[in-house]
Amino acid sequence: EILDWVESDLQTVNLKDESGRKSLSIESVLRCVILKQYRELSYEELAFTLLDSLSCQTFARLDAFAPKKSTLHAAISKIKDSTWERIHLALLNHAKEQGLEKGDQLRIDSTVTETHIHEPTDSSLLWDSVRILIRLLEQAEEMGINVEWRNHRRVVKKRARAIIYRRGQDRKKALYRDLVHYTEKTVQYIKHAKIVGQAHHPDMVRA
Repeated sequence: EILDWVESDLQTVNLKDESGRKSLSIESVLRCVILKQYRELSYEELAFTLLDSLSCQTFARLDAFAPKKSTLHAAISKIKDSTWERIHLALLNHAKEQGLEKGDQLRIDSTVTETHIHEPTDSSLLWDSVRILIRLLEQAEEMGINVEWRNHRRVVKKRARAIIYRRGQDRKKALYRDLVHYTEKTVQYIKHAKIVGQAHHPDMVRA
C-alpha cells in the first residue's frame, strides 16, 4: 500500500541510470530515503554510501547497483508531503495495533542556527523592556504629548549588569527588586502617556 502511494508520485521521474540500463525500483527509492534519514546523509553522502557499503546496497535492494546523486535527488524530492503524512499515519496506526505506541505524544526536532540574539535572562529582558519603553516616551515627546516621566535607563542598565556579576542569591534579590521597581515605574509612565495621547493626539497615538 505504501509503495503504491510512492509510485504515484514517481510516475514522471526517470529512475534509470545514465546508461539507461538499470533503474531504481519504487521499494529501493523508499529504502534509500529511510537510509538517508536514519544516517542523516546528504544526497552526495548517500550516493557514496550506496556505492561503498555492501550492507547498505543489500538493505536498499540495489543488487550491486549504485545510483548517482542526481538520480537519488530526482526521485526522493518528488515524494510529496501529503504522501509522507499518509505513510507516517499508516505506521502509527500499525504501531498502535501492535501495542508498540499509543500515539498520544509527539517529538519533533529543529535545526539550531547561530544568531546574534543574546540569551534571554530575566535581568536582560527587563533591561530591554525599559530601554524600548523609554524610546517610546522620547518619541511621544517629539510628537508633542506632554507627560511627566523620568529616564531610569541608566540605573536599570547598572542593575542588570550588576546582577550578571554579583554572586549570592540574597545580593541578587535586592538588585532584582530595584530592577522590577524601575521597570514598573517606566510602565506607568507609558500608560499615562497613552491616556494623555488618546485625549489630545488620537491620530498620533494610533500611528
